[in-house]
Amino acid sequence: MKILIVTDAWHPQINGVVRTLDATRCELAKRGHEVKMLTPENFKTLPCPTYPEIRLSLFPRRKVTDFIEQFLPDAIHIATEGPLGIATRRHAVNKNLPFTTAYHTRFPEYVNARTGLPLKITYKFLRWFHKHSHAVMVPTKSMLDTLVTRKIGRPALWPRGVDLDVFKRQERNMKDESPVFIYVGRVSPEKNIESFLKLDLPGEKWVIGDGPVLSKLKMQFPDTQFFGAKKKSELSYYYSQASVFVFPSRTDTFGLVLLEAMACGLPVAAYPVTGPLDIIGNSGAGSLNTDLGVACTDALKIAPEIPLRHVKSFTWEKATEAFEELLIPIMHSSQRQQNTAK
Repeated sequence: MKILIVTDAWHPQINGVVRTLDATRCELAKRGHEVKMLTPENFKTLPCPTYPEIRLSLFPRRKVTDFIEQFLPDAIHIATEGPLGIATRRHAVNKNLPFTTAYHTRFPEYVNARTGLPLKITYKFLRWFHKHSHAVMVPTKSMLDTLVTRKIGRPALWPRGVDLDVFKRQERNMKDESPVFIYVGRVSPEKNIESFLKLDLPGEKWVIGDGPVLSKLKMQFPDTQFFGAKKKSELSYYYSQASVFVFPSRTDTFGLVLLEAMACGLPVAAYPVTGPLDIIGNSGAGSLNTDLGVACTDALKIAPEIPLRHVKSFTWEKATEAFEELLIPIMHSSQRQQNTAK
């Protein structure tokens, strides 16, 4: 297939959406598909308010149309609901081209946390955006159920994976045996990091990542070690020095960092919400509790072998196979349209 993936989130951003699309692109290429990415790299951009790492493409409609008509993809996948996603959706609907979309983040909750915009307004936008999509790909069964309840498109499951060649357990070289509780991810309001840093826990707290509230948290929690953003190749070292991975978010749809941490032998401490519930479940690879402090101390008792064993079921090969299967029906539809045009 000739596959076009459209995304408003792309390098140099460091987040789960970019990692997911990058890994999927590589796996699709291994399977013999021709994949092109339509990203902000091709456009003039301005920084997204409250999230400057995301670059919003300016007036992309004409250029998006030209790109699609030159490439003539068999399948179009719209990964994000930003300017590029909207422009691609408009072209596809106008030309009656089949396409799929994805729901990577709890967009309404994020917007509400940052701006106070009522959830009902953003959910109305999402119903419009995904209305004509052949499949709205979501990472977990919980999110699939949420979209069904919210009457958003035709949700379908597209799981996630982890690169076990990159994320693997390394030797711990800490000077003492005191526990280390670590958070890895964007340092932003919706991640609820304060709930973790306020906890009275033994040992140390580490935060890996960058974001708009980093300076505030450094001042508020001087006893926490903040290491800033790290490259993917560096993360295994930090995971391996820690004792427990703490995931305080209540709004993530999945959380690739959970898989990365488990691949390095870390048990997870989290709230029993979408993402941790789907990934950890009853595996014993972590502790889920409405009291995050209890989850952290309980997770200390979990042997590294348990998360190491559990994470092996999450591979990018399986995830990309599911993605590919959701594209096949729209590929057939595109071919029928081309044959009719001839």
